[in-house]
Amino acid sequence: MAEKIVILTGAGISAESGLGTFRDEGGLWAQHRIEDVATPEGFAKDPALVHRFYNMRRAEAAKAQPNAAHLALARLQREYSGEVVIVTQNVDALHEAARAEVIHMHGALASALCAACGHRWAAPLVMATGEPCPACGAGAGRPDIVWFGEMPYFMEQIEDHLLGCDLFAAIGTSGQVYPAAGFVQQARYAGARTIEMNLRDSDSSYAFEDHLIGPASKVVPRWVDTLL
Repeated sequence: MAEKIVILTGAGISAESGLGTFRDEGGLWAQHRIEDVATPEGFAKDPALVHRFYNMRRAEAAKAQPNAAHLALARLQREYSGEVVIVTQNVDALHEAARAEVIHMHGALASALCAACGHRWAAPLVMATGEPCPACGAGAGRPDIVWFGEMPYFMEQIEDHLLGCDLFAAIGTSGQVYPAAGFVQQARYAGARTIEMNLRDSDSSYAFEDHLIGPASKVVPRWVDTLL
């Protein structure tokens, strides 16, 4: 039995809850260039556009419900006799809605960040250009999202978990976005077994020992059942 399991979740686990991914055709991401809405430079150039984009994402996420995969991982955390750490690249709150504890390495839609002083607060459903910071008063509020070119949150904590785990699982990730795409290598270096669960092979599938192919809502509950 693995004493410590580290699980990385990506957009694929929330897709079945109706939340779009970077690669969906016709979704929010398909209507915008990443450079315009997911970089510090894009925000500096057109903050109104960026706020509109994240207001739409926040509204979309508020309507979503956790699916069977989220619920299964929450059950694993509650019932497994060892330690279960969930790290997510997702900015929705579906893991929390399923009553799991998670580390949000890419930030959260429910949080706002002051670009002037670094203060964080609960984001309103609609944010606007010049959003005032409740701590320093500067009109520098932005979505508390890690954009391309920025350092993900909690990296030291995550790396400590990876180096101490016996089993590493990646669920619904593309294997394209670093540093998360390199977590499997760190876990293998530490001697952990590795498993990937996805609809199809990812860019880092070669690095995993085991694979479960299929929708997260089907394969994750079955996997959790075997562990419990």
